[in-house]
Amino acid sequence: MTTTGLILVALATVLVLGYFRAPALGWTAGIGLLLFAATMLDGIAPGLRTALWSLFVLGALLFNLPALRRSLISAPVLNRFRKILPQVSQTEQEALDAGTVWWDGQIFSGSPDWNKLLSFPKPRLSSEEQAFLDGPVEELCRMLDDWKITHELYDLPPEVWQFMKEKGFLGMIIPKEHGGLGFSALAHSEVVMKLTSRSGTGAVSVMVPNSLGPAELLLHYGTDAQKKHYLPRLAKGLEIPCFALTGPEAGSDAASIPDFGIVCRGEFEGRKDVLGMRVTWEKRYITLGPVATVLGLAFRLYDPDHLLGDNEDVGITVGLIPTSTPGVVIGRRHLPLNSAFQNGPTSGKDVFIPLDWVMGGRERVGQGWRMLMNSLAAGRSISLPANGTGMAKLCSRATGAYGRVRTQFRTPIGRFEGIEEALARIGGNTYMMDAARVMTAGAVDLGEKPAVASAIVKYHLTERARQVINDAMDVHGGKGICMGPRNYLARAYQQTPIAITVEGANILTRSMIIFGQGAIRCHPYVLKEIAATREVDGTRAVADFDDAFFGHINFVVSNAARALLLGVTGARLAAVPGGPHTRRYYQQLSRLSAAFALVADVSMLVVGGALKRKEKLSARLGDILSQIYLCSATLKRFEDDGRPDADLPLLHWSMQDALVRIQAAMDGLLQNFPIRVLGLLLRLVVFPTGKPFVAPGDRLGHQVSDLLLTPGDARNRLTHGIYLPKAEGEILADLERAFIGAVECEAVEARVRAAVKRGEIGAAGWEEQVKEALAKGVISSRDREILERQKQLRRAVIMVDDFPADFGRSQQPAAIAAAPTRNAA
Repeated sequence: MTTTGLILVALATVLVLGYFRAPALGWTAGIGLLLFAATMLDGIAPGLRTALWSLFVLGALLFNLPALRRSLISAPVLNRFRKILPQVSQTEQEALDAGTVWWDGQIFSGSPDWNKLLSFPKPRLSSEEQAFLDGPVEELCRMLDDWKITHELYDLPPEVWQFMKEKGFLGMIIPKEHGGLGFSALAHSEVVMKLTSRSGTGAVSVMVPNSLGPAELLLHYGTDAQKKHYLPRLAKGLEIPCFALTGPEAGSDAASIPDFGIVCRGEFEGRKDVLGMRVTWEKRYITLGPVATVLGLAFRLYDPDHLLGDNEDVGITVGLIPTSTPGVVIGRRHLPLNSAFQNGPTSGKDVFIPLDWVMGGRERVGQGWRMLMNSLAAGRSISLPANGTGMAKLCSRATGAYGRVRTQFRTPIGRFEGIEEALARIGGNTYMMDAARVMTAGAVDLGEKPAVASAIVKYHLTERARQVINDAMDVHGGKGICMGPRNYLARAYQQTPIAITVEGANILTRSMIIFGQGAIRCHPYVLKEIAATREVDGTRAVADFDDAFFGHINFVVSNAARALLLGVTGARLAAVPGGPHTRRYYQQLSRLSAAFALVADVSMLVVGGALKRKEKLSARLGDILSQIYLCSATLKRFEDDGRPDADLPLLHWSMQDALVRIQAAMDGLLQNFPIRVLGLLLRLVVFPTGKPFVAPGDRLGHQVSDLLLTPGDARNRLTHGIYLPKAEGEILADLERAFIGAVECEAVEARVRAAVKRGEIGAAGWEEQVKEALAKGVISSRDREILERQKQLRRAVIMVDDFPADFGRSQQPAAIAAAPTRNAA
């Protein structure tokens, strides 16, 4: 056998062993057989043969005799690892430990188990939850007049607040035994999504008490006495909660909060010598803060007199403080981008509170950051993704309808190819967003606290919502920019940056959190390696590190082999589920998962502890991880919906768009890799035949836009769950009627135009042409009525609001006097 032949056989052997993730014994047998065959065929020079056999024997001994390997390799490497491992602060460690690893771990594995994904039950609402959506939520939506709320009252009307309290909107996550509704995460998501499609202020006012805040923390960490007192009152709306974390000097770096408490003894409610804390704080951006009756407060607690123990710096602590407590300052408001939800600053100086007011009591002092991170892992999965999806669904339904109703050059504007591009993006993004929203909420209902997945959906669903609302505004043109009661987009457009900013600013989430947390939490070996460095038992530390370290080596080699082999073959070797329309997507995602796992490992090896400062590298790795997650959710949605053929354009567009995004992120990463040569080598493995993915084509974009422009099941599925008003005069109800009318009317208009073209009708203007068509029997009286009604509907839809020349300034003093300065809550 020639040398070239031997090299090819050797390469094939390594690729096969790596692809199937052979254990040490498998590698030994495979390489041994290869060497034996080469020796028998006399294909290796004697000197080289001796050297290769010597290396083989040494490697076989090391890899198959753990005691020898641990002594000669693992123990020295562990010692070196301990020296170079970057220091991790307590707050960073608590953030890393927060939540659970879910499907994100499968993506990091390099070989996702797609059958496992499809085996997760389809998230479903209970009959009680569905009844709530069909009843109280529908009624609440009818009560919400967003223009009046945001332009006149700057608050929800008192009757709306009262309705929300009476119907349990503020206690959806509180179990029934404490007086709440005990709803699932999916139900919580559906309620927020539906309210968002009607009023951002209404949605935020409901979602905050049910997200990260006192109720969530009480459920998991409160003392029995705290639960017994607060949970029923929160459930009934007798208490309005807020949670204060962010301050002027601590935004994204919330762990460095300057707000502090000093453990001391003092007088409280007539009792002397009460063990408590004097707390000083200054917070801002606190939603519901101006009207809250109970304040959840994060601060750093110090114990200089060691009244609690030996530590002077006790750590971040969460207090539960009635806002009626002397020294608590609330009431002033911020005005976040023309949204009217209650939001404002709070402060206090040397406010004495008893130690019993610590969330969870004395046993939980100093554990506030851990509590917050664990609660955020679940809470961030629900509210903001639902908010973004509700906005996207509203845009999809309204923009498709407007594109069919609004005409220019006697053609619905939605039929123009430029508009088609925007409609395709709106529909495709909405389809993927809703899939990710539902799957992630379903994970929470399965008992998961998907920390990395929650960051993914928070970032990407709010960002895609921003793209969707921008496209919708472009299609609507002047209709979208003129404010007034009949504008159903402008407030959503104005308020979009709010979701981008809160619960982790999106720039930070993308560049530091998604991959920074995922690289350690979701990797099958990194966390085990780190844990081994902290093990005090030397023998056990070496054994644990040995298992993790050599497992990690095999993992890297395997992913390199899988990425290369799947790249060369176009991923056709991957064994995956799926039907004719989805199988290739599963295969390509398997390929990209292997490539991602390989590049992530090499990046961590090259950059090491500086990874958290290499934000662009981390962001691109996070983009790849995120897009694979979103694709996974999209494929699961299609399967859960029963593979409807009508939804195929949405599936194909969103998947192809995401694959191109993955490719772009990988390309950017490799182009800017810290070690240029290594980046080139990785490119040969990841893209051995070039970049394979292309953006969705024009024909596919036309099919997606047509779904939005045409009444039908696909359009209804895409926009399911939003509020659809029915009353005459409601702009969205009028738009829907005009949309249905436009479809019916187009056939009549086509007959008139055809008659004009044939020369049967000679009139010049459209109105005269219609009259002549009626007179000559081209259309019937019923057809004429259809055209006339559609003319009125179209005009009602395309008209925008106008105001007095002084915009009503002459009436402002009376309006201001009538408007409440703060809610009666």
